[in-house]
Amino acid sequence: MSDTADRLAPPRRVALIHYWLVGMRGGERVLEEMARLYPAADIFTHVVDRSRLSPLLAERNVTETFVGRLPGARRHYQKYLGFMPRALEELDLGAYDLILSSESGPAKGVIARPDATHLCYCHSPMRYIWDHYATYRAELQGPLGALKRRYFSGLAHRLRGWDVASAARVDRFVANSRFVAARIERVWGREAGVVNPPVDLDRYSLVGPGVPQGERGYYLFVSELVRYKRADLAIEAFRDLDLPLKVVGQGAEFDALSRAAPPNVQMLGRVGDAEMAELYRNARALIFPGEEDFGIVPLEAMACGTPVIAYGRGGVLDSVRPGVTGLFFDAPTPASLRDAVLAFDGQRDRFDPETLARHAAGFGPDRFRRELLAEIEATRARKAARFETR
Repeated sequence: MSDTADRLAPPRRVALIHYWLVGMRGGERVLEEMARLYPAADIFTHVVDRSRLSPLLAERNVTETFVGRLPGARRHYQKYLGFMPRALEELDLGAYDLILSSESGPAKGVIARPDATHLCYCHSPMRYIWDHYATYRAELQGPLGALKRRYFSGLAHRLRGWDVASAARVDRFVANSRFVAARIERVWGREAGVVNPPVDLDRYSLVGPGVPQGERGYYLFVSELVRYKRADLAIEAFRDLDLPLKVVGQGAEFDALSRAAPPNVQMLGRVGDAEMAELYRNARALIFPGEEDFGIVPLEAMACGTPVIAYGRGGVLDSVRPGVTGLFFDAPTPASLRDAVLAFDGQRDRFDPETLARHAAGFGPDRFRRELLAEIEATRARKAARFETR
């Protein structure tokens, strides 16, 4: 296979498949790095809002599936989930010899040429039809809640069958963490490589222009405010602590959490990049109470010299080194987190900001592109070798 790899020519045409492009979060930052690897690649997605993308992605050739032409798709794309498998299968990718899909919503189910290589970088199998299904279903409330739950139950059942079947169309899976690799094996029965996603070291660093190193007088929570991120757990843990907590983020739970927050918890809502970097740099520690697929926020904090107090499950096991870059707590309860905060506060001087920043630097974009390219080229070589022997 090494001889085949040595003979491989660069792919002539590359297609990047992403579930939807309506903002710049972790999945879109990964797509940016894929686009840097292949500057001439075409992008396919269900729905795109160029006004909410980075210049790099907004300027690319982006093709929507038919989902993007449905009424209200820019805002209500998730309501068209049932149409997305067929929309992917109707894409004509016959001209492409390398396909990179970015999977979290439906993306991997495209149909490629038999001799084309399809590598799927998986942020997670679709959470809302697999391990988070019960949570998503329970959130369907309101006057039509029972009808919505019945419809979603049937849709999720059908999607699970398609999701497992379409996994066979992928030559190689690469997960964003060991946790997601285990989920891929359980759900799709496939082994996956692991390449952790990149942290933006230009945006988040130990020092920044005009941003002094502060007294690190508060704790920090950063996330979209939805149930599984567990902001409620962080707020309850600090209710009985004489310590300040700043909560950054917007989402469905913002109003309810704001009403319930004690005086020592400050709800900041959404903040800009410069303010976010300053908040990281001046925090005692980041509170990370959810079970995440990977979690880029802890690495952003570490890049700014801030340690992490995290629930010790999920993708965070790939990024946090206990006693060096942070601490874990064992149970998803306010009492367990509260004990961890008190334990940390008594020893926080042992965590060196420069050590934290160096650790985060090992998760930068250069490393991500290098490791992902190695996976791509190895997969292309294996595919080419199989076709040579026929």
